Amino acid sequence: MHMADALIAPTVAGAMYICSAGAARYSMKKLSLENDPKKIPLMGIMGAFIFAAQMINFTIPGTGSSGHLCGGMLLSAVLGPYAGFLTMIGVLFIQCLLFADGGILAFGANVWNMAFYGCFIGAMIIWKYTMAKGITKKKIIFASVLGSILTLQLGAFSVTLQTLASNITELPFAVFVSTMQPIHLAIGLVEGLITASVLCFVYEARPELLWKGKDISLEKEGKVSYKNTIIILAVAASVIGGLLSLMASSHPDGLEWSIEKIAGSTELASSGIAYEVAEKIQGITALFPDYSFKGSESILGTSFSGIFGGIAVIVLCIVSCYLFNFFKGKSENE
Repeated sequence: MHMADALIAPTVAGAMYICSAGAARYSMKKLSLENDPKKIPLMGIMGAFIFAAQMINFTIPGTGSSGHLCGGMLLSAVLGPYAGFLTMIGVLFIQCLLFADGGILAFGANVWNMAFYGCFIGAMIIWKYTMAKGITKKKIIFASVLGSILTLQLGAFSVTLQTLASNITELPFAVFVSTMQPIHLAIGLVEGLITASVLCFVYEARPELLWKGKDISLEKEGKVSYKNTIIILAVAASVIGGLLSLMASSHPDGLEWSIEKIAGSTELASSGIAYEVAEKIQGITALFPDYSFKGSESILGTSFSGIFGGIAVIVLCIVSCYLFNFFKGKSENE
């Protein structure tokens, strides 16, 4: 559901940058009060896992459309909403700059649509209150499915509101909403099942890694050491990004499919200095546009992109944690 620059006006793009930056600043402030440096490698590995998982578009039968994991709910169920949100920003940043997945102007909107709802609505409300009296597999499945469906519906609706505010006349609001919401309902259901599967694995391996929202006792003991759990997730990210990404559906994703249904094409035209500058910058920074080698259709480009992108996310997350001193201990007044 990465928005291209042509879907958003510069003024709306600026407003979404401000909203997303405000949520990021708040997350940084809250995260700096934590005293859990063990979360740093977990942020990197989970970010790489989400990056790889987003490369796999799954077909929505009978529609000609596909969907992919957003991942905000999954990230926050492990890392908590603040670390999850900042990690998602890292994933979207790498996708935008290195792979031209989502526009530079639309970056603030993409952070809001794909990260804010999953991390703060999905985790802070649905996950937190579902797990208030203890974590079980049934609760994990329920929260994952409900949270993924709801937050993806909110994200899809936000896209339509942003195009409405941007006066994108090729996408009439009522028609766009009636096309976007149903397809993302189906995508949200699949994302919920994927999210539940991953979180159930974490629950069996190291249940204390799951974010609980508050201190609650866990009687269940993990079957895998912390180190080995991290290794398994890292290997999974490598396999997904390097191999399974080759089997991704060729159908347009829910957003592109909706646009094509209405406008007749997955891409809309745009003009103006802001769009030209953004396109020029992305043309320079996108080393592997559309997850491939420039000027080549070799499948090696996709595999390399999956592995290289995951490593880039890990490095960005770890460097950011130390650069911004996210974990500097709790304040004396807490």
